[in-house]
Amino acid sequence: MMKKIIRIVAVGCLSVSMACCVKVNNPQITKELPPVFPDYCGVTVPVNIAPLNFGFADFEGNMHVSIQGNKGEALTATGSQSVRFNPAQWKNLLRENSGDSLLVTVSARAKNEQWVQYKPFTIYVSSIPVNEYLAYRLIAPGYEVYSKMGIYQRNLTSFREEAILENTLIPSNCMNCHSFSRNDPEKMSLHIRGPLGGTIMKDGHSVQIFNTKTDSTLGNCVYPYWHPGGRYITYSVNTTLQVFHAIQNERVEVVDLASDIVVLDTRTNRLLSCDLLKTNDFETFPSFSPDGKTLYFSSSAFKSIPQEYKEVRYNLCAIAFDPHSGTFGDKVDTLVNAAAIGKSISYGRPSPDGKYIMFTLSDYGNFSIWHKEANLWLLNLEDRALKELTDVNSPDVESYHSWSSEGFWFVFSSRRLDGLYTRLFLAGISQDGTVSKPFLLPQKDPFTFYDASFFSYNVPEFLTGPVKWDVRKTYRALNKPKRKTLEYIGDQNLIQ
Repeated sequence: MMKKIIRIVAVGCLSVSMACCVKVNNPQITKELPPVFPDYCGVTVPVNIAPLNFGFADFEGNMHVSIQGNKGEALTATGSQSVRFNPAQWKNLLRENSGDSLLVTVSARAKNEQWVQYKPFTIYVSSIPVNEYLAYRLIAPGYEVYSKMGIYQRNLTSFREEAILENTLIPSNCMNCHSFSRNDPEKMSLHIRGPLGGTIMKDGHSVQIFNTKTDSTLGNCVYPYWHPGGRYITYSVNTTLQVFHAIQNERVEVVDLASDIVVLDTRTNRLLSCDLLKTNDFETFPSFSPDGKTLYFSSSAFKSIPQEYKEVRYNLCAIAFDPHSGTFGDKVDTLVNAAAIGKSISYGRPSPDGKYIMFTLSDYGNFSIWHKEANLWLLNLEDRALKELTDVNSPDVESYHSWSSEGFWFVFSSRRLDGLYTRLFLAGISQDGTVSKPFLLPQKDPFTFYDASFFSYNVPEFLTGPVKWDVRKTYRALNKPKRKTLEYIGDQNLIQ
């Protein structure tokens, strides 16, 4: 692996020195599309996305790429295995051709061979910008040891990535379950598991650390989702078990032994719930509707674990919520009865306009990130129509997903590249439900990056700006044993 990485880096350096002297002479014209990686042929991209640098796998020779729009000058780049576009010129080209298509012409010449000019392909530039930042966890594959991990943020208009928090500051601790209020970097919830465990709550410059376990709840608050008003956060509280498969192509399951739903009132530090959200059934992965009046969640009938773990199937459910009184409805509605068709739903995430809920559908359970059959689906809340996102799904895993604040762009994780690591893809969805071809998160040198990285992406969340906080202050607070506590009061007054 190291030899391969060194070779690619050397080739990348060579491409810079060759950029001014590569010329395409008498190319052989082919009707085939170029075998580019990442596959950007025919994708739709936001007007503010970073350059879509690409190249050929297992290729040594010369490449020449020209990108032409109906407006502005053509953008050209050359290289030996991959090409990099000038960021300023790329930005100008996208801005000038916003709402129009770019034509990409790729020519390549292997050593001692004739130039080949491939069939040009298009990149459509949407005039709708995506949120500029993306937050996610990077974690190495493993089940017993946390290793190095962290929550990071990436500027999507460039290639800059920086840590929000890394566990190198707090060794032997795991960090996960990060969430933001309506893509706002100023309101963040982040859970730490381990000897220094606690839930970090960031609200502007205020950073507090809570012990979210109470005498009346199963455990700590885990899977979070903010109420659109910013006052409430809904969590699931789970008692889980890790189960390992004996089958070669199946690895691990994380299953609920018990799980309930609670809502944290951040003004009073009280946990709210009701009997309908604390049943013997499994309730998990909650989310709020954009108007704040409905709480969605996944629910499965109780099963004995681990004996019946393959019989655990979650439906998509909803209950009314009154943000003024902090009370719940008196009934639970089943929006999608997945169990009736032998399927299970996880990660239900409503679109910002309230029209859709995107969710992951798998054969059983809720830990779908290792289920090769897991795919993304869309529920239209206006007519209850279900739609498989066939233009997005692949033969491998699609799992975590979230929406950009304008409601057009969404991001999801997939193992389609190698079946082992989750990578991030972006796509857009129009008002009529048409979904654009997804594209891999751009990198400055995609070959080097995706070949050399041993980390998977978990829980991508769009942000309207970068998270800014005093990491040293947070580190000092984490290393102190004191944690703020929450009061569980349940719910006495149901919405009638």
